[in-house]
Amino acid sequence: TYESAVDGFPEELINRKPPHVPYSFWHQLEHIRRTQADMINYIKDPGYVSPEWPREYWPPQEAITDRAGWDTTIREYLSDRNEFIELVSDPGINLLAPVEHMSNRSVLRAVLVIIDHTSYHLGEFVLGRQMLGAWESELA
Repeated sequence: TYESAVDGFPEELINRKPPHVPYSFWHQLEHIRRTQADMINYIKDPGYVSPEWPREYWPPQEAITDRAGWDTTIREYLSDRNEFIELVSDPGINLLAPVEHMSNRSVLRAVLVIIDHTSYHLGEFVLGRQMLGAWESELA
């Protein structure tokens, strides 16, 4: 889970980039958060304009954070995830119906995009932790 992936993450690695990876651990989590927030707004607001892809979906390469910023990213992601769950759990929303302001795509498509995107980057995050010896794998 997201929670287990970030649990006990060493503060000294927050801004570290795993070998051959252009973004830090915080960059990955912030990217996941920004993308999920974008999709929520895309579903809810017919007038919403998405940020510029890909620049505004990632923090700048040189950006760093501290523990407070790290915690804020995690807290905001979890808050948005709860909002997203409530949104798609609303019995008044037909998950399969085409939505005009979403180029006639369904809400279910947005759900699948968020799930796929988050799981992909969370997998990268965990692999990076493993590469740096900051994850105790049950398989090791």
